[in-house]
Amino acid sequence: MKLLSTFLTSALFSSLLLVSALAEVQKKGAEVGKWTQDYDAAIKVAAEKKVPIMLNFTGSDWCHWCKIMDEKVFAQDEWKTYAAKNAVLVTLDFPQDKTLVPDGFAERNAKLQAEFGVGGYPTFIILDSDGKTPLGQLGASQDASPAGFINQFKGATQLSAASVAAFLKENPTKEPDLKAVMKESKESKKALSDWIETAPQKTEENNTKFTAFQKRIASAEEALLKLMQPKKSE
Repeated sequence: MKLLSTFLTSALFSSLLLVSALAEVQKKGAEVGKWTQDYDAAIKVAAEKKVPIMLNFTGSDWCHWCKIMDEKVFAQDEWKTYAAKNAVLVTLDFPQDKTLVPDGFAERNAKLQAEFGVGGYPTFIILDSDGKTPLGQLGASQDASPAGFINQFKGATQLSAASVAAFLKENPTKEPDLKAVMKESKESKKALSDWIETAPQKTEENNTKFTAFQKRIASAEEALLKLMQPKKSE
């Protein structure tokens, strides 16, 4: 009986968390830092405010990892405070309960899922404020935390148009260096993407190649972060 009571309490708590999370998602309109299902409104707000967009591909009422991220990251004040100034948040939901998605949004969500090649949930696609330029892709983690996710988000948005413009305004002489590092970062990621499209077999040789691609990308990103690092006096 005690075990049953514990199970029911846990299930009730999970249900309350889900209801709370869904209640925070707007169905119409968009604001910086607030979750919305209104993709079109979010695109407009991002362009007006010059803020990047994060698309959250989720299965809100069934996806275990989605619920973990909702509870450990997005429900926390640290994330909410950061997002309030730094991100337009869009929920693209694929729930079992189809009534959770407004009319017309399900078809649009499926189209965006195909467009961005999303194969699992949750997947977080980060776009520049133009709503077109991809900046990065993040996923879930068992040990996720607001601080950790914020750092990942910052890393992904380092090359946003607003970030680059602000950096060059403060450091105009570093423009040639920045262009060179950005070019290497872009080329290193494209090289890996092109190689993956060849459907390489899982062999020791290909594992070595994959590791080399990853090291090249990591090296480029490290150089970029180092270049754009704020001065200690700041």
